[in-house]
Amino acid sequence: MNTPHPSHVVVIRNANLLDPLKSELQGRHDILIENGEISRVSREAIDAPGSALVIDAGGRTVMPGLIDLHVHVIATQLNLSAQVSMPNVLITLRSVPIMEAMLRRGFTTVRDAGGAGDAFKQSMDAGLVKGPRLFVSGRALSQTGGHGDMRARSDFIGLDAPCPCCARVGALARVVDGVDALRKAVREELQMGADQIKVMASGGVASPTDPVGAWGYSEDELCAVVHEARARGTYVLAHAYMPDAIMRAVRCGVRTIEHGNLVDDEAAAVMAEHGAYAVPTLVTYDALASEGADLGLPQASVEKVANVREEGLKSLSIFKKAGVKMGFGTDLLGESHRLQSDEFRLRTQVLSNQEVIASATVIGAEILNQQGRLGRLQPGAWADLLIVDGNPLEDVGCLLGQGEHIPLVMKQGVVQFNALD
Repeated sequence: MNTPHPSHVVVIRNANLLDPLKSELQGRHDILIENGEISRVSREAIDAPGSALVIDAGGRTVMPGLIDLHVHVIATQLNLSAQVSMPNVLITLRSVPIMEAMLRRGFTTVRDAGGAGDAFKQSMDAGLVKGPRLFVSGRALSQTGGHGDMRARSDFIGLDAPCPCCARVGALARVVDGVDALRKAVREELQMGADQIKVMASGGVASPTDPVGAWGYSEDELCAVVHEARARGTYVLAHAYMPDAIMRAVRCGVRTIEHGNLVDDEAAAVMAEHGAYAVPTLVTYDALASEGADLGLPQASVEKVANVREEGLKSLSIFKKAGVKMGFGTDLLGESHRLQSDEFRLRTQVLSNQEVIASATVIGAEILNQQGRLGRLQPGAWADLLIVDGNPLEDVGCLLGQGEHIPLVMKQGVVQFNALD
């Protein structure tokens, strides 16, 4: 693994350009990068200043860095209930190789959908940790007995549960009930550095006591969360599976629906009407079904996987038919993080290669409100790019695995991994 190159000017030569908005590679291009931004993309040769780092792509594909909109970098094991009480330092250190591996697979930007806070971004900015650019949600908000409530069933709810003011790094969510309490919780997460807010708008798989079809928060509560997020210029993403839960959330102003496996035509039409996005996460259900029990997923959760998994591929067709834009997400836990890129393989069973690549580039940038900065290699964009052996528009296999076919990964003009030599 090579160390980042400190040059402020980089020229990439002899690269076949992949534009996610086009169905074919755009032929040979040179790219000039200055101070972390792309300043020129040209079919003609670009003269390199003497101090520049010159990278010869050798006719390989150059494409934008990938964006995963649904990760949990602190989900270091599948049994999330047990993780909540683990030491903060242990969870933090276990997350470091998870983030580095994401970057090595070509994901230069990720949106953490619950768990990671601003301290992770600070560590990245300070160079203490190597990993993707982070957009963090802080702790997700869950109602009592909801998808973020990891307490097992008992004959009483004890007072010794982790309190909202006690930050457990291993906790992906916090339990909050009622409009006023939720308003305060949103303000607290934003004050602590959340880029967007995550809520649980239905039941889930990994949580112990909520059926998948549970509604989650009331509409008054959902609307309060959305109002507080909008007041700070950001948005809300919502975990939701069932059509009624999806429609309730979207009508309250939720911007992105996470998972959405059990969506129907009516719910997808409501999403399209309100301009909401979908972030399917098919690969996590494959992982939970195939290895969840062996890796510590509680039996109650294992039993909830089957139906959600079976409907996942159907949801892609339903979203596409309704005109709902889909971002790329994975939602993997523990040892299953290694399967992150398999989401490409699963989606191409229904969607074209170009559509799937767009979900992980230009649509991801749109959802993050980073159009022009992320998702395309164009002047003014951050220089997040990959050099790839192969053409992903013809075969996404070159994006799979652990980066074996991605010899160079660059984030904001700095080479993070370089196996070209």
